[in-house]
Amino acid sequence: MSHQTMIQGHAAPLRIANFDTDQVMPKQFLRGIDKSGLKDGLFYDLRFDEEGKLKSDFFLNQPAYALTDVLLAGPNYGCGSSREHAVWGMQQYGFKAVIASSFAEIFYSNAMGNRLLLIVLPEDQVQALMKEADDAFGPIQLDIDIENGVVRTPKHQFTFSMSPRHLQMFLEGLDVIGLTLKHQNQIDHFAQAHWNANPWLHNVSRRVVDRLAKAE
Repeated sequence: MSHQTMIQGHAAPLRIANFDTDQVMPKQFLRGIDKSGLKDGLFYDLRFDEEGKLKSDFFLNQPAYALTDVLLAGPNYGCGSSREHAVWGMQQYGFKAVIASSFAEIFYSNAMGNRLLLIVLPEDQVQALMKEADDAFGPIQLDIDIENGVVRTPKHQFTFSMSPRHLQMFLEGLDVIGLTLKHQNQIDHFAQAHWNANPWLHNVSRRVVDRLAKAE
């Protein structure tokens, strides 16, 4: 994964509080065993009617919003059931970040772990960004300085923070697995010490399977 210190995008509002993961990615799109095709399911009930045709009144279906890749969302975005597919679908659609005053905890963890940037700002600042987009009748240009924790638009500049762990992941281009592997030496040292102290536990499941196979 590439290092990321700056996101330059176009932001538009989705003015719905408590927008849950079933609305982000409906359950019928969770049947696959991989990540493919999730772009089509994103915000499906908002984007499409009962006949599967695009709804012209939904902002992402309008030509003026074609460049939208940053979402200005209502509070408690991503609540409901835990489904990483919601994050993957947003990324496949082209979203780089979501800005809201609060996020559901599990969604926040899933998103940041997959390097979909979630930014928490006070609600009045989120509303200010939404109004700026409304006044522009389309998405507003928005720059996110990840390293320094700054959001900039033509009319506003706001600061944000994130945990040192998540900041490191973005700046160094790491997902949660990559971050864990930075501690490979310590992990190997711990494992070796554990097996030395408890040799009867080493590969115990493999030995049981082999023993059962011989018994048959």
